[in-house]
Amino acid sequence: MAKMNFGGVMENVITREEFPLKKAKETLKNETIAVIGYGVQGPGQSKNLRDNGFNVIVGQRKGGATWDKAVADGWVPGETLFEIEEACRRGTIIQYLLSDAAQIEVWPRIKPHLTAGKALYFSHGFAITYKDRTNIIPPKDIDVILVAPKGSGTSLRTMFLEGRGLNSSYAIFQDATGKAFDRVVALGIGVGSGYLFETTFQREVYSDLTGERGTLMGAIQGLLLAQYEVLRANGHTPSEAFNETVEELTQSLMPLFAQKGMDWMYANCSTTAQRGALDWMGPFHDAVKPVFEKLYKEVANGNEAQRSIDSNSKPDYREKLEEELRQLRESEMWQTGAVVRKLRPENN
Repeated sequence: MAKMNFGGVMENVITREEFPLKKAKETLKNETIAVIGYGVQGPGQSKNLRDNGFNVIVGQRKGGATWDKAVADGWVPGETLFEIEEACRRGTIIQYLLSDAAQIEVWPRIKPHLTAGKALYFSHGFAITYKDRTNIIPPKDIDVILVAPKGSGTSLRTMFLEGRGLNSSYAIFQDATGKAFDRVVALGIGVGSGYLFETTFQREVYSDLTGERGTLMGAIQGLLLAQYEVLRANGHTPSEAFNETVEELTQSLMPLFAQKGMDWMYANCSTTAQRGALDWMGPFHDAVKPVFEKLYKEVANGNEAQRSIDSNSKPDYREKLEEELRQLRESEMWQTGAVVRKLRPENN
């Protein structure tokens, strides 16, 4: 484990040079990794582990669309694809990658197979951090560990196939065997992490829920929509409003600050743009920080988790979700986006 300086703060980081794939495979050579769930994280993590040479099986409900998806991805029923309970019985490491709501529902079927010495693996701290609400309380004689890739399972898989890695956090909630550290790091390397940084289950879920509702998804949509609406209200065409709001951001500026930082992106824009950005970042910061403070408080006190649990457990949740997503998809801004994307040179 290396200590690295992040803006003056020292953090524990594990790289692939320090803990190479060969060492990870040796660490888990006698383990059977059972991946439970084949929705968001399951496909990417299981296929990366398989391609990296680990002993992996998948547990999924037979007859559903995700079972068929697993078969299409090369998992063989009765050999590497099983019903959930059978996969848990066979696995020594159980990767619990169902959605948070599904984890609560399926837990009574999982727990009996968590026998002494096994490991229970999460990619989200939700179930354990809010265990008083989820009732997911692991036995004391197993390891409870976490590897949380900082991106979707699709991104994890895509970057793996490109020979790159997606950074992940890791955490140990319970070390019953004395092997939890080696297990979690080996799994983090195996699923395709670029590097691993240390966290806790609580810190992971607090930052994750804040990020998803904030700059990663919720806040960015709200910010983009607000600017788009102001431009449209002042006579700008949909194409112009979308290009100035979304297209330039995602296609030109994001790659610049992803590559070398925000200051470098500023330095590669006009002096007029630089001056305006520096002058206006303060008012935007002051306007939105109270919203982030309120959001973090709601995450920390469990209210946000409870809203998710209550909403996701309703029988009509999927139908209502699809309706909300349809409204988003069919809004003028994103209908304009669909046309703009088709007009990109690579699509012509």
